[in-house]
Amino acid sequence: PVTFKRAIAALSLWQKMKLAWGLCFLSDPIIKEDVEKCKQKDLLEQTMSEMIGEFPDLHRTIVAERDIYLTYMLKQAAQRVELPALQEKVPAVVVGVVGMGHVPGIERNWDTPLNIQEIMSVSPPSLSGTVLKTVLKGSVLGILGYACYRAGSGVGQVLLSVPVVQTFMRRFVPSGP
Repeated sequence: PVTFKRAIAALSLWQKMKLAWGLCFLSDPIIKEDVEKCKQKDLLEQTMSEMIGEFPDLHRTIVAERDIYLTYMLKQAAQRVELPALQEKVPAVVVGVVGMGHVPGIERNWDTPLNIQEIMSVSPPSLSGTVLKTVLKGSVLGILGYACYRAGSGVGQVLLSVPVVQTFMRRFVPSGP
């Protein structure tokens, strides 16, 4: 959850809208051949470079910071283990299963000292972001409320003429005194 919160926070409003539009209106369904193509290293590198060009902050958060986190956790798991019976430390055997896109980053980060405290926190939203979000929500709710008000009597009459609603009304709403 931290990664996705950081990723969204890293995007500008325009980038968020562009990303949402792209995700909502994907025109081509994903088929098995597409998945197989993604397993090819060249295509993966091309896709990653396109992502860097289009959404550099998203790439930094979702790929580069995850690489650091995965490297740190793998290094923690791979530390020598002390076995009381042998009274010595032996290397731990660790198998890490990661996505193909993370392997180069893990290899690059393996021999560097890592501190994951910075990437494990989400900075609070700015005051302007909070105000903008509140104004947007209020505007949408206001428009919906006004639309319901304007369409109210006509929509109410149509709804009350539907047999299912009439049955519901007879069963659950008391009729007169």
